[in-house]
Amino acid sequence: MRVLGVDPGLTRCGVGVVEGVPGRPCALVAYYVVYTDPADELPLRLLHLDTELTRLVAEHQPHTVAVERVFSQHNVRTVMGTAQASAVAVLAGARAGLPVQTYTPSEVKAAVTGSGQADKAQMMAMVTRLLRLAEPPRPADAADALALAICHIWRGGTRARLAAAASAARQRTAPAAARDAARPGTSRRGARPGPKRQGGTG
Repeated sequence: MRVLGVDPGLTRCGVGVVEGVPGRPCALVAYYVVYTDPADELPLRLLHLDTELTRLVAEHQPHTVAVERVFSQHNVRTVMGTAQASAVAVLAGARAGLPVQTYTPSEVKAAVTGSGQADKAQMMAMVTRLLRLAEPPRPADAADALALAICHIWRGGTRARLAAAASAARQRTAPAAARDAARPGTSRRGARPGPKRQGGTG
């Protein structure tokens, strides 16, 4: 499985591409940071981000895209920019016809380090170790994007299997439900009562 992870940000947007399967070591494909100029107008910054993410998706042909889910921050301007960048990343994946999954920072930390409270240094060290890199990926935005990709490979595989099992179960029960609905004397709300008998028991 090849996953493109995105750590969304309007000024710096981390992108990491990783290959692997659940339960086995992952391999680094590439990582990048997409920059936009704070002096530019917002539409131009979002357009540049969209162009670059679309290019990277086309270049690396991932099977899925993993994006960090925006969480509440004290700085409203920062969280708005992050949310806008996140939407662009989700759109880039959806436009390419790819499944897109979002993860909270604590979910990523727990998947990569075993603790949802891990700090930046711990995350950087674990990403370096898990991908068997000679040195930590920098800047931190790139490391966070790689962590997202690792998280999806290890956790997303389980989610996908559960979703597939649920879908298969629905498909198995659908024909039976259709047959029951087609039988005379039945309805979606249950069995229809038959006519009452008149007269005695004779």
